[in-house]
Amino acid sequence: MRRGKTMGPALGVASAVLVLNVPAPAHATADRPVLGDVQQAIAEVAKAYGVVGAIGEVYVDGKRWDKGTSGSRLLDGKGGRIPSSSRYRIASQTKLMEATVILQLVAEGKISLTDKLGDVLPEMAENDYVERADEITVAQLIRHTSGIPEFIDSGQFDVFDFTTAYELIDLVKAARTVPRQSDPGEYRYSTTNYVLLGMIIERVTGNSRATEFNQRLFAPLGMKDTYLATKVSDQIKGPHGHGYHPDVNGAPRDVDQLNATIGAEGAISTARDVSAFYRALNKGTLLPADLQRQLPRPFPNLCGGTVSSAAGGMPGITSTTFSTTDGRIQFAVAATLKIDNEQAMAVGDAITKAAEAVLCPDQ
Repeated sequence: MRRGKTMGPALGVASAVLVLNVPAPAHATADRPVLGDVQQAIAEVAKAYGVVGAIGEVYVDGKRWDKGTSGSRLLDGKGGRIPSSSRYRIASQTKLMEATVILQLVAEGKISLTDKLGDVLPEMAENDYVERADEITVAQLIRHTSGIPEFIDSGQFDVFDFTTAYELIDLVKAARTVPRQSDPGEYRYSTTNYVLLGMIIERVTGNSRATEFNQRLFAPLGMKDTYLATKVSDQIKGPHGHGYHPDVNGAPRDVDQLNATIGAEGAISTARDVSAFYRALNKGTLLPADLQRQLPRPFPNLCGGTVSSAAGGMPGITSTTFSTTDGRIQFAVAATLKIDNEQAMAVGDAITKAAEAVLCPDQ
């Protein structure tokens, strides 16, 4: 049995995104559940090939229960440890926040899940910016079943371009140059879906995505250290770890600044704040139950099918938040990298093992 921590109140845990009634995990007793040691788990993550530094925090009922940090803030062991409370880019976890905002607009009757893209954003059909825009629904955009290609596959964007400012429509136009590989109704992951959802948010509300995220999520949930990066050369504010991405010669190059106008994954957060989001989402305070079921499905379950995760990756960073559906426990992990994200599968595996060691130490 791994060294663990005991907690007083009984905790029922379940899948991270959909609210389900499931039994308590096998490692928990009725009154004293056990969690594994976070520092030990994070130290194992930092040993994975390509990791510069790793941080993680566990929250129970909104209070930090344990924390860990290992590796270094800068490359080659420099800069000391990254504070576990540091900000980091949550990358594709931003999509779940954006989907939540869209579904709130559905709940308010401002749009419908069955609305066609060509009706909500008429220029997509009129100017042929999106193929078959008159068939694609809002629901299909949310669930990556629109068949719209990934704009990154156009080859038009450079990781190290910190000067060119793009509009969201520029990304959509780039996606139009990529051959379609699936039809509406078929699953194929594409960030372009969320670029278009961002445009819908702005069209329907008359506000920027950043404003809507702040008003609907960050401010109400007390996510005081979270913001949506929107600038062409954004650097993370405050203490944080630096990530690196291989240049054309394979040498790691600092990507502490990233062009936030390339993509729709710009949220910068902390373990505390991102845990607050999942806690609220899973307690049902952000969406009605029927609309919550429209969110993208979570990654495969852990701990005997009682815990799920949401992950994201960008140049220089990978992050995952593990959560329980009752909203009581979150484990947020981030690792800065010096390798390409496509080479970082072992890092993802190490993070999953860390979650298992922390959230279900008896299994």
